[in-house]
Amino acid sequence: MKRSAPLVRDNASNKRLKHDIPAYHLTPQQRDAKGQAIWPAPREQIHHAQKIILDCANSKQNTLLVPDKDADGLTSGAILYTTLVLLGLPQDRISVHLLSKGNNVFSEVELAAVAAYEPSYIFVLDHGSRVGPPLLSRPHTALVIDHHQTTPSDFPTGAAYVTACDSPPVATSSLLTYLICEALHSDVESKCDWLAIIGTHGDLGTNLKWEPPFPNMADPLKRYSKKALNEAVSALNAPRRTAEYDVSSAWDALRQACDTDDPVAGLKKLLQNSRLRAAREEIRLEVERCTHAPPKFGRDGRVAVLRIRSPCQVHPIIATRWAGFLAAKKLEIIMVANDGYLEGKVNFSCRVAKSARGWDRPPNVIELLEEYANQADDEKLRTRLGENFARGHKEASGGIVDKDVFEGLIKTMKIGEKPPAEEGKSGGTPKKSKGPPPQRNTLLKYFEGKSQDNERL
Repeated sequence: MKRSAPLVRDNASNKRLKHDIPAYHLTPQQRDAKGQAIWPAPREQIHHAQKIILDCANSKQNTLLVPDKDADGLTSGAILYTTLVLLGLPQDRISVHLLSKGNNVFSEVELAAVAAYEPSYIFVLDHGSRVGPPLLSRPHTALVIDHHQTTPSDFPTGAAYVTACDSPPVATSSLLTYLICEALHSDVESKCDWLAIIGTHGDLGTNLKWEPPFPNMADPLKRYSKKALNEAVSALNAPRRTAEYDVSSAWDALRQACDTDDPVAGLKKLLQNSRLRAAREEIRLEVERCTHAPPKFGRDGRVAVLRIRSPCQVHPIIATRWAGFLAAKKLEIIMVANDGYLEGKVNFSCRVAKSARGWDRPPNVIELLEEYANQADDEKLRTRLGENFARGHKEASGGIVDKDVFEGLIKTMKIGEKPPAEEGKSGGTPKKSKGPPPQRNTLLKYFEGKSQDNERL
């Protein structure tokens, strides 16, 4: 269906820009010296991770899981939790730590909280990673399971890791965790396949084709119903987006669903959870309130910035909506900046514009942000932007920076300045866009042009 609102463009054409975006599973794979595909991660990393999990279960020692707050991270944690119990680790030996609002697992506050559990084994799931000292000062074994953009040096000292980031098509952390654990116990598949689907759809979208190299999930998609699984994505994501940052409600609901004898009944129970329903409605209303902020383009036309103020984490959703709607010849990324989420900070999310996803070399958000930061007249701007700048994925990145530092970045990007060809021209004010139609906050939308069936609020 055609939308009545015109797209914002640098020409008078009423036709949409065309994109030739291949299906995600068809992304060319990396291969080793023997010609074998390296997927979902390097084999030596997978085997090492499996050994650590088995050693952990056999040790019967205190174990700490630190999953990320979104559907992919929470299901990664649930898959590993279930696997460890199946392998014989008593549940009273397993603790779960959920981060506080605005923190990352490598901050001093969170590392102190991690140390308080006195774990012998620590599993960090879907948080990304960065170089730093050991997670604990006492003897321990740490494993990072992840899929965010990293290099081999971007991990805590002494921590083992398994990452999917260099093994396209990049698997989600939940799918990677599932494929690691599936070989360790015969019941992992039946108890965790639905979790892997929820986490994967959470990051890659509901249009993902479960075709090679992805595992065949036809049976669980039919057994649980694709609609119910996609509804679970929205339900699990909503609490962490609220002003209350109620991640624990999502984790508790997920664990209760996993603890039922019948996982299908457990999923139905999760979808009926009153707290998750209320959180989802809160976010729906907040997205609607904030989504009509007007975009401003940079002087080079490569970036459009929308500024909002909300106590809720709605900036990623709005960035994805606008990325599928706003189009211009030079436009590469959409940035949505929220100065109301954390006191004294600007949280911003960037997404690749749909009109640029079909380019021979699609934009790399992380590289573009770094490029702008390094162009600043202020030579110290990049240092002031800190370690929470330009993190995540090539297609979806962002940051958390001080307000004054963010203004320095905006100045460097020349947001709101007319390009040279337009300077000195007279004319009327350009028509304002009415705002984007609903779209889904998924990574797969950077690769597929079809609209998603599920609103991931």
